[in-house]
Amino acid sequence: MAQITATTFVSLDGVMQAPGGPSEDTSDGFRLGGWSVPYGDETFGDYMAKVFEHAGGFLLGRRTYDIFASYWPRVTDPDNPIATGLNSLPKYVASATLTAPEWHDTTVLEGDAVAAARKLKEQPGDEIQIHGSGALIRSLLGHDVIDLHRLLVFPVYLGTGARLFPDGAAALGFEVVDRTAVGAGGGITALTLRPTGPARTGSYELPPENAR
Repeated sequence: MAQITATTFVSLDGVMQAPGGPSEDTSDGFRLGGWSVPYGDETFGDYMAKVFEHAGGFLLGRRTYDIFASYWPRVTDPDNPIATGLNSLPKYVASATLTAPEWHDTTVLEGDAVAAARKLKEQPGDEIQIHGSGALIRSLLGHDVIDLHRLLVFPVYLGTGARLFPDGAAALGFEVVDRTAVGAGGGITALTLRPTGPARTGSYELPPENAR
């Protein structure tokens, strides 16, 4: 069975909106698009290439799909593993409005995103990868659908923008599977996290004086 994995670029304050360019996503007046670009280098590219080696298909939200579909089909270098993967492998889009996708091997998923994602996991293969697609990820959180999260944490505080884990999201715990420094000067921390269920709590409070 395939795993569903989510690879997300986030700032120190958890913002994931428009990491790749100023016009990528300006919704809600966001004007800091492209915040990840100054930190990328060859090691960052190598890390992402290794991520894409595991892809058997892609599960995307509508906004990310539109961004990718306007860019990656124009990258035709056969030695580019990201372009090769995105252009050749199946793409599944969770959307209620997309009716005639033009990008090769695209399937529009209708109905409940959680049910559709669970169905995708039944097929053989390595990973069905989510990239970007914040609204889709947030709709899947807490439903035991995403098997691994890859968070690439960039050393920048934005103070505004759509966050991966917003207020009110399900409280979840994670196991750190891998931690790697990548990017310019090792400034990006790549965390691979496996969900472990609801977040656990504890206490450092001292026991009452009369407790024995």
